[in-house]
Amino acid sequence: MKIKGYSIRMKSMGRAKAIFAILLLFVLLQGCKKEFNNEPELISSHKPSGAMSTLANSSTSYMISFSGYDWVVKNSPLTTRGPGNNYWSAANVWVDSRGYLHLKLAKNTKTGKWECAEIASVNSFGMGTYQFSIEGRVDKLDRNVVLGLFNYSGLDYYDEMDIEFARWGKKSNPNLNCTLYPAEGSVGTPWSGSAEFALNGTYSTYRFNRTLTSVLFQGLHGFTNDNSNLFFSKTCTESFISPKPMPILLNLWLFQGNIPSDKNSVEIIIQRFSYTP
Repeated sequence: MKIKGYSIRMKSMGRAKAIFAILLLFVLLQGCKKEFNNEPELISSHKPSGAMSTLANSSTSYMISFSGYDWVVKNSPLTTRGPGNNYWSAANVWVDSRGYLHLKLAKNTKTGKWECAEIASVNSFGMGTYQFSIEGRVDKLDRNVVLGLFNYSGLDYYDEMDIEFARWGKKSNPNLNCTLYPAEGSVGTPWSGSAEFALNGTYSTYRFNRTLTSVLFQGLHGFTNDNSNLFFSKTCTESFISPKPMPILLNLWLFQGNIPSDKNSVEIIIQRFSYTP
């Protein structure tokens, strides 16, 4: 018998050994077939731990690689899930040939449902600087659209640090918000800061720096690693700052599940995420 250049002589070995050899060869050949694919990869029966368990279906989930890390892609096109009681589609998340992450919010023409996008890092990150290079006019998002960049442990109302571009359904609300939720077991109300801003182009940088005593949130025009072109800066020094290492989540969704008031789809490109301890 021949399998892609390999031959197995049935008469020269026992039947059981021949079957074993065929199965082993099949496994080896299958392993050689796998190639890199920027599309979300289906992982059957993948059940991530911690915060990840709230982000993937119990039976299947999707994974992508972006900025040197692996991420779980939320996929719930048939059932609404938080935030905002929305539908989520893995098809709305992809990494292009340049390595840039695309998040899309759009109406599914087959089902008529608006579908959102979210990924969560497999890695957890602690104290240090988190930086995001964004392509897109996040200052002009529809009043019902939210773009979030944040740490989250998986426990609602605790251990969370957010940068969110959102007007929360009202045109009069500021379009940039940062929020810090208390560490688990701490007493206190969430800290927040906000501002109205206008970009001078389609590129912008956002970061937050975590320490045990403070969290600094910043927004900057263009792509930069220093503080040039700084237009937003807020510092939280509350005593309840969480010390937990946590995953990073990136999402594009609809506030309270309300469709965009302009009924237009949205696509944001995150060119790079970096973490510096």
